[in-house]
Amino acid sequence: APLGLIRSSCCSSSFIFAICAFATCGGYSGHLRVRVECLDKSQSNLSITVNFAYPFRLQQVHFQPTLCEGNRQESIFLVGDYSSSAQFFVTVAVFAFLYSLMATVVYIYYQNKYREGNRGPLVDFVVTVLFAFMWLVSSCAWAKALSDVKSATDPTQVLLLISACRYPANRCSASHHPVWSELNTSVVFGFVNFILWTGNIWFVFKETGWYKTGQRYPMRSQGT
Repeated sequence: APLGLIRSSCCSSSFIFAICAFATCGGYSGHLRVRVECLDKSQSNLSITVNFAYPFRLQQVHFQPTLCEGNRQESIFLVGDYSSSAQFFVTVAVFAFLYSLMATVVYIYYQNKYREGNRGPLVDFVVTVLFAFMWLVSSCAWAKALSDVKSATDPTQVLLLISACRYPANRCSASHHPVWSELNTSVVFGFVNFILWTGNIWFVFKETGWYKTGQRYPMRSQGT
């Protein structure tokens, strides 16, 4: 099959999955909800909602539960900053999408210039290897960060931060857990992109002078 058809098909898959990766991660917003039932029922707060979203700078997320002491409240911040891993993952996805889109145009409309002097295939090969590596690193980093985000936003852990919940006379419980399906999917898309870009390496390598040189001068067997 012609280079343009094969590579444009690969790139189409690559930029579609790249879109899915940064959309599921970068577009996420979630919340958890806890309740604090004070010994004095009139001071209870039965619906404390904590909202958080990408890029997951949780140390900036705060809420104000009751202290169960008159009408007093306290300001509590969540723990952890996972923005570096999340933003790294989304940045790789965005640049992979842009490069795939540009490469598709080149493969279809500028194939002659692409092959000219072998510079195009060599640059393409290096960039493809780089993106495959970046997808692996960013997906692993984001998978670890997501695990930490889940722990930091677990309502049972958040209840430990509330002063009123440290007194047995008050009853505290979780009423809503965050939904993680979207972010779990983003990690899957990250590793799918790694597989796609790793597979693309072979198709690009076949267009380089290194592969063609090896084909032009095959190794002779000792019997000849």
